[in-house]
Amino acid sequence: MQIAKLTDVRLHWREDGNPEGAPVVFSNSLGTDLRLWDKVIPLLPQNLRLIRYDKRGHGLSSCPEAPYSVGDLTRDAEQFLDQLNVRDCVFVGLSIGGVIAQSLAARRPDLTKALVLSNSAARMGDSAMWQDRIATLRKGGLEALAEPIMQRWFSAGFRGRDELTAWRNMLTRTPQEGYLGCCHALADTDLTDQTAKLKLPALGIAGSEDGACAPATVKATVDLIPGSSFETLAGVGHLPCVEAPEHYADLLTAFLRKVGHV
Repeated sequence: MQIAKLTDVRLHWREDGNPEGAPVVFSNSLGTDLRLWDKVIPLLPQNLRLIRYDKRGHGLSSCPEAPYSVGDLTRDAEQFLDQLNVRDCVFVGLSIGGVIAQSLAARRPDLTKALVLSNSAARMGDSAMWQDRIATLRKGGLEALAEPIMQRWFSAGFRGRDELTAWRNMLTRTPQEGYLGCCHALADTDLTDQTAKLKLPALGIAGSEDGACAPATVKATVDLIPGSSFETLAGVGHLPCVEAPEHYADLLTAFLRKVGHV
């Protein structure tokens, strides 16, 4: 296991592929850890440097006291990539990971060659929604949120699989303080104006059954970036890299080729 020691947090991370290859960085959704990408990583070109990490308050990373801001999460990513001497990466962010991707590209264009915004938007919900979730979480913990989150994360067909138990456990075993911290970050964030100023290749990916970030919401964000492209995966929810890893990997590989990364 590898730990990056940053200014005020320790991030757990993993690297696959070729350490000398062009870097691709993966940032996870709320309530998941770097295992989110387990099905996709083996399907990508292995001459790439494939880097993934647990954001603060998630997985095996340290868990500072809530609340967090998107600025905190962006600085973590910035310091992490600087420590690994990464430049010109393709940054793949899912849900809150896509929010981090947008913020990082605006803050440090030298770090990001292109973006993949998966099931993400410049504005994820509204403040009232997040405040309601925070209140429920403080009262009943993540168990109180687990069933509706599984319905947003996955299609009805996937929810009938035994594998769902593992994803539910991943969610409910997320440190409550870390989940709360990221909820606060999303409640206060609208990157619309910032994202509209980005000038880099971008791919948006949506799931047709996504109950957390609808395809139209994802498309509205990627349309802010000139020259961007957009794909919807049919029959999957908020985590298409889990439900349809082959299709997801094909989209990523085609985009990586398009931007000259492989």
